[in-house]
Amino acid sequence: MTSSNSPFTIERRMNELRFRTVTLAGREQLAPDYVRVRLEGEDLAGFDSPGADDHMRLFFPAEIPDTVEELRASPSREYTPLSWGEDWLEVEFAVHGDEGVAAPWAANAPLGARIGIGGPRGSAVLTGTPGSWLLVGDETAIPAIRRFAAQIGDAPARIVIEVRGAEGEIPIDAPVPVEWLHRGDAPSGSALIAFVESLGTADAVGEHPFVFIAAEQSIVKPGRALLERWGVDTAHAVVKGYWKRGEAEYHAPH
Repeated sequence: MTSSNSPFTIERRMNELRFRTVTLAGREQLAPDYVRVRLEGEDLAGFDSPGADDHMRLFFPAEIPDTVEELRASPSREYTPLSWGEDWLEVEFAVHGDEGVAAPWAANAPLGARIGIGGPRGSAVLTGTPGSWLLVGDETAIPAIRRFAAQIGDAPARIVIEVRGAEGEIPIDAPVPVEWLHRGDAPSGSALIAFVESLGTADAVGEHPFVFIAAEQSIVKPGRALLERWGVDTAHAVVKGYWKRGEAEYHAPH
């Protein structure tokens, strides 16, 4: 449970907002509906993402424009940076069909294709050491879960991820086994909601937990109800809809 003497905090930071142009340099198909891409470019010098749950905006113009204003007017979507270096950045995409602009690009764009990147504008940085961890999400939350999992150490933890079926399970580097939920043909989030609603006070992962729950918007209400049952202050948790069914332009709150 969480109390006022929690050993960790979530610190809000504003980052310098920069826009960059990058080139698609590589692609790895991790599952039938999940792909990792490698972006490269000199513009990535100085790129940083302090928070595991950060969002950057990817812009998909027909061709790279001359001005930032034109770039910002291009179709865009938000994604979590996975890993990066001085001139490269890796991003993972959940790909379901050919709808939208970002996922089809990630799955099918030719190597050498160019896009724009903006941000991350703000970060929620976990400082200190949680006493325990609960990480829950669907495919869209896997990059953030990967980054949080790298911070767990030897603390008690549960990691629960919903995918369509066994073919969607991908390797996750974590100190505890990932629990995979299969929704089959049911609506996205349905298996996660059932799981979250099943957790009682006796199921708390441990003292001073950090709770991260992110999936389709319908997860928010049961996620917040779990915080109440466990007595977790909302200041020590992240519960958010990463996307909203039927709203392609929806983006998660920062």
